[in-house]
Amino acid sequence: MVLEPVEGRRVIIPEHDRRTTNLNFRAAPYFFCLKRERKIDIILCMIINWYGESCFKIQVSATTILTDPPESSSGLTPPRFKADITLFTKTAMPEYQPSTEHRIYGPGEYEIKGIEITGIQLLEKSGELKSAYLMKAEEMKLCFLGHIAELPDSDIREKLTEIDILFIPAGGDPFLPQEDAAKLVKQIQPKIVIPTLFKIPSLKRQSADVKKFLQELEQKAEPQEKLTIKKKDLPENTMMVVLKA
Repeated sequence: MVLEPVEGRRVIIPEHDRRTTNLNFRAAPYFFCLKRERKIDIILCMIINWYGESCFKIQVSATTILTDPPESSSGLTPPRFKADITLFTKTAMPEYQPSTEHRIYGPGEYEIKGIEITGIQLLEKSGELKSAYLMKAEEMKLCFLGHIAELPDSDIREKLTEIDILFIPAGGDPFLPQEDAAKLVKQIQPKIVIPTLFKIPSLKRQSADVKKFLQELEQKAEPQEKLTIKKKDLPENTMMVVLKA
């Protein structure tokens, strides 16, 4: 007997089936616990991995999101997994490509596999279109500030509210200065901050160390392999999470 977990439902295993039941969770990040009454609560979570710069893999149930896959010229190793959704926060123009079902290149509102995504134009300069994204998944709201280089104006700032997880450049020039990045974090007051675009050994371009950004916020964080998070585990106060590439 195979039980397929369904979001938001409780799977009940009868007494006589307990030893012969196979739980088929496929590769999705499910957490479950066996209670005294032999009921299994399925708790969905989000898993975030970093590949350097602003490239992240975000696993949401059975859906995989990829952000800003790097060029091989960056010195970074491009990820080789298949993504269901790919977000690009910087696009060359006039070679700008219209968004498709699975690849999102800029401003607009999208819904793919139950995940809501809003693209916000940040800056169009020197032939580049820069965008930020808001994403709602697993009852959490994520904000990707991509390659932002200046503090956002009031119109954009008003959209950056009730953010649970904020991805923000933390390595300074040519992106948002570290002091301004820290200032923006204090304004937005997210639950979790994940720094991006800072110095790592394999990166060929010049960038500052993330330590100064942490000092500006009077925070410390030990680098970790990945972040596994559920809505109920979000901290009350802003917490810094530095990931290893």
